[in-house]
Amino acid sequence: MTRNGELHSRPALDPRLYWRPAERHDLDAWSGLIARTAAVEQPVWFERQADLEQILESKNNPVAANTIIGFDPEGVARAYGRITKNRDGDKANGSGCVDPQWQGSGIGTGLLGWMEQRTKDRFAEDAGGAGTGGAGTAGDAAGARAAVPRPRLRLYAEQQHQHQAALFAASGYGIVRYYNEMHRPLNQAVPETALDPGLELVTFGPELHEPVRLAHNAAFRDHWGSEPRDQEGWGFVVNDPQTRPDLSGVVLDRSTGTVAGYQLATHDAEAALTRGFREGYTELLGVRREFRGRGIAQALLADAMRRFAAAGMDVASLDVDSENPTGALALYLKVGYVAVNRSMAWDKVLQPAAP
Repeated sequence: MTRNGELHSRPALDPRLYWRPAERHDLDAWSGLIARTAAVEQPVWFERQADLEQILESKNNPVAANTIIGFDPEGVARAYGRITKNRDGDKANGSGCVDPQWQGSGIGTGLLGWMEQRTKDRFAEDAGGAGTGGAGTAGDAAGARAAVPRPRLRLYAEQQHQHQAALFAASGYGIVRYYNEMHRPLNQAVPETALDPGLELVTFGPELHEPVRLAHNAAFRDHWGSEPRDQEGWGFVVNDPQTRPDLSGVVLDRSTGTVAGYQLATHDAEAALTRGFREGYTELLGVRREFRGRGIAQALLADAMRRFAAAGMDVASLDVDSENPTGALALYLKVGYVAVNRSMAWDKVLQPAAP
């Protein structure tokens, strides 16, 4: 009970399941749960075992505190949830799933409650310098509590997943952004583009990992919801098994070597088997502010199309914030992309954790 008499109860996770944080020996059960759920719900993308291995390696979001899996009496994983948050971020991101055979019985509601409570605790920990090893005074602790920003949890759902939308809406979440998945057939002619003589387009490689990270953080400063990528998070991007450096391009300023723009691509070979087409996906596309207006993004997209086609892809694809401030949506339409699916970001501002 708080000082003003309000009751605070931990979220009720379903007692039919045994709940604990994810561990390395759970990889097969964990990925199996996600795959079973994806086979029914057919999301555009879902976490594979390699993604879960990265989650287990994270030092910024340790699994012991930020994941939870529910197992049935036979030891089969039936539900999982996790949150991620940058230490200085203004939100946590939540994700998870419930085995289709166990949906509709309140497990998702309890799991969402766990994510919310963990988000509150995480905001309080980050504001109070948890884990720094410093010994503070009572006054320090009071000041830290006063400085805690209002916790915010963000969730994502594709438009066809109405059961998720119903749960989020009933739990007090509201849609704050729409994203369009866009495709462009590669049997169409690739747009002709030309870069300024002072610019050159090269293939992405290890020597460009850090320069492109810095360029990405600079390019996305004015993008809604974007937060700087630290080296751990960037390492998960560039070292992901689906990342294809051979399909990725970087535009450099010849005189300074500065990264002006970049296009990082991935290819999901397993998805091609279920979706019926081979897809070259532009994971990240960005241009530094001082280089905008020089046709760099269009040149990178055209280069990606040529690389995708040469690798035997059928479709070039990407996702875009429908309110992107750089005019990206108009550019994508101009070069032949069309919207094929939509997803939504849902937010809820939470009450801070009780002292």
